[in-house]
Amino acid sequence: MTPTSVARRWHERAQRASQAVERGGLVTALRLGTRGSALALAQSRGIADALRAATGREVELVEVVTAGDRSSAPVHRLGVGVFVSALRDALAANEIDFAVHSYKDLPTAGQAGLHIAAVPPREDPRDALVAQGGRTLAELPPEATVGTGALRRIAQVHALGLQLTVVPIRGNVDSRVKRVLGPEADLDAVVLARAGLVRLGRADVITETLDPMLMLPAPAQGALAVECRADDSDLIELLSVLDHAPTRAAITAERSFLATLEAGCSAPVAGYAELAEGDDGDEIYLRGAVISPDGSRDIRLSRTGTPAEASEIGKALAAELLDLGADSILGTPTESGARTQHFGATE
Repeated sequence: MTPTSVARRWHERAQRASQAVERGGLVTALRLGTRGSALALAQSRGIADALRAATGREVELVEVVTAGDRSSAPVHRLGVGVFVSALRDALAANEIDFAVHSYKDLPTAGQAGLHIAAVPPREDPRDALVAQGGRTLAELPPEATVGTGALRRIAQVHALGLQLTVVPIRGNVDSRVKRVLGPEADLDAVVLARAGLVRLGRADVITETLDPMLMLPAPAQGALAVECRADDSDLIELLSVLDHAPTRAAITAERSFLATLEAGCSAPVAGYAELAEGDDGDEIYLRGAVISPDGSRDIRLSRTGTPAEASEIGKALAAELLDLGADSILGTPTESGARTQHFGATE
């Protein structure tokens, strides 16, 4: 099939889906639920623009305040799904038609009655350094202060053995950057997701994009999840035009890995799947790591397979890490047998 014919079929599919969600003969604007932070709004506007371009449907943004937005507690102390539960409640109450989440904020267990209708193309999932004087991580002097909010990043900075002082921080992207580049800067550097900086048009402040060999990303970092009600088949079909199969396969592998470890997105767990063309078709290359918070223990492995095997690849890699002692790094199971899960903001 030629690229032109693929594009034609894509457009025809979008038109049929758009026509299917007309209500009472009138086309109403779709209500897209979003957090009110600058990054969340930028992500949601991007999805709204893509859906308008693909289907011609109008989309209005509806801001929803989550418990995580109201809290100033450290990321690793916040509860499960703290940045998504209010959006999901709004979906269930029919206050919005669909929502856009930073995928790594979602609990690994699915939500009854809801459906991930699309996983759009992923932004660069790597971590980024913003440092005074344009420095790279290796150029920071001993005892330099490095701020970050994720236990995964804290653990990996310690594991590098650079004698840096890591400072746990909270806040949105701009507030973190100001702590390095602002007039009242109190940090030498911060580490945060490159995707957030790019989506906010702040890529110019990045002094180094960190190689995954040094700083393996969080599972699903840089990816978005477009979620709606599971019984809204017409909207599911409409939103499916935004789905990117290679990204969905990579995220499936990473989140299966995370779920099997029974760890949350702010646990010291890293996972990154890449798709590559092989002689026998596409292949997933999944890397995973579990690192102790102080960086003294670091278990890393990788596994390959086909996109159709994405979920099994993640489960198998997690099982291998557990066999090597990842359990003791992740902590003691709770009375119910499951480890405590913590989910944090992408910002």
